[in-house]
This record gives sequence, C-alpha cells and structure tokens, in this order.
Amino acid sequence: MDKLVELGQDMALLLVKYRPMYLSGIWNTLKLAFLATVIGCFIGLACGVLNTIPYTKNDPLPKRFLLRLLRIVIRVYVEVFRGTPMVLQAVFIYYGLPYFSDNALRFDNIFAAALLIVSINTGAYMAESVRGGIISIDPGQTEGAKAIGMTHVQTMVSVIMPQALRNIMPQIGNNYIINVKDTSVMFIIGFTEFFAQHRYIVGVNNMYFPSAAIEMIGYLTLTLTASFLLRLIEKLMDGSDSYELAQGDQLVMAAGTYSHPDRGTPFDEQNREYRERTKLALKNRNGSARGDR
Repeated sequence: MDKLVELGQDMALLLVKYRPMYLSGIWNTLKLAFLATVIGCFIGLACGVLNTIPYTKNDPLPKRFLLRLLRIVIRVYVEVFRGTPMVLQAVFIYYGLPYFSDNALRFDNIFAAALLIVSINTGAYMAESVRGGIISIDPGQTEGAKAIGMTHVQTMVSVIMPQALRNIMPQIGNNYIINVKDTSVMFIIGFTEFFAQHRYIVGVNNMYFPSAAIEMIGYLTLTLTASFLLRLIEKLMDGSDSYELAQGDQLVMAAGTYSHPDRGTPFDEQNREYRERTKLALKNRNGSARGDR
C-alpha cells in the first residue's frame, strides 16, 4: 500500500512539472494516428477495388496484362508491409531513401515522414480488409446491377461499397486503435509523440516507472475513448432497430396487411355501399350454411 501511495505521489509530481510535454505528446499521437488512418483507408480502398476488378479471357490482352500486373504489385506491397515491423519500415524509408539517393530524396519534415510511414503501413492492412468486405457481398447483387445496365464503377459506388464499408467499419476502428499505440515507434526518426516525451522525461529525472505508469494510463484512456466512439458510430450506421410502413400512401401494399372483407381493410378501394353489401351477403351465406347443418 505504501508503494502505491509513493507511486501516486511520484506520478503527481511528474504531471505537475511535465504536464505540457505529456499533453503535447498526446496531441501529436492523436493527430498522427487519425490522419494516418484516414489516408491509409483511402490507400486500402484503392488497392482493394483494383484488386477485385473482374476480367475474363475474352477481354483485350492489354487490359488483362494491366490488371494482372496491378494485382502482383498490390500483393507485393501488402505482403512486405504486413510482414515487417513498422519500426524497420520507418528506418528504411526515413534513412534508406537518403542513403540510396545520395541525399537527393530526404525528408525535411519529420511529421510528414511519420505520416507517410504509418499511412502506408495502415493501407497494407486495409487493402485486405476492403477486399474481404467486397467479397463478402452477395454476388447476386453484382449480377442484378449488371442486369439493369450498371457499369462496374456504378455497381461498386452505388451497390457494393456502401455495404462493404459498413462491414469493414470495425476493422477501420481497430486499425485506428493500433495506430494510436504503434506511433510510439516513430521516436526512431525523431518524431516527438507521447512515448518520445516519456523517454525524454525519464532521461532528465530517471523516474522511469512513474512515467511509464502515466504512459500506460494515457494510452488506455485514448484507446477506450476511441472504442466507445467507434461503437457509437457503428450503432448510428445500423439505423433504427424497428421500422414501420408508411400507411399514408394507398398504393403501398405489404404482405400480411390484407384482412377479411367482413372486417374491412385500410387498403379497400371500394365505396362504403359496396362494403355494406359485401358484409350482408357474407352474413346471409354464413346463416344459410348453419341452417343446412
């Protein structure tokens, strides 16, 4: 118990003294994670759509060659960036480009470099998520869209992608949460996000564990908040749990709304006199049937 009290006091001292630095690191982390997730989603969306463009043996040879080449390039990109740690990707992109180009290609803005690295990494994961989301849609919907004369682009924009995006929304949120945590490796290129501020503060006062506890609580707060907001967005995208048919339009007819003429129906288009005659005839017929018995 005494150790917990001592830990709380040390954390309070760090927060009082270095609070602006911690807040600056949190802001940089959130900014980088959000922008990288958005850009990565667009990269993954483009790769997923290009990877699912259909072609047959009857298509022209240039089209088949181009689509096959695109799929090979996308596959290589996905496998390389999914199969290597982000910290090594940061090293190869930030330090490797100047090395191989004799400083002709180098980053003067560290934030731009970090954004590019995280975005490309996110795009590789999102490419497979988008492809899976597109494949998950019933093929009959694509065939139906083609039957009414829609092109492949129109089908993807108006029919497939709205449903696919809803299906992959949890994965988008998952990638954002991962990016909030994985941006911590950007200290390797000098970007001062939340974890980099922790490293600097520890180097000044050697209070490693209290600062690490602040980092743990901070990251957990960020991810839990993101999870709550993402679940709220998914719920809004789902729409209402129950729907009621609009009964104002007399042309709307739904299964199960027809009732026996003896009780009438809101969709009955006959006049009142005709309905009364129908009811009387039904009563007479029912009475005759009982008398015969």
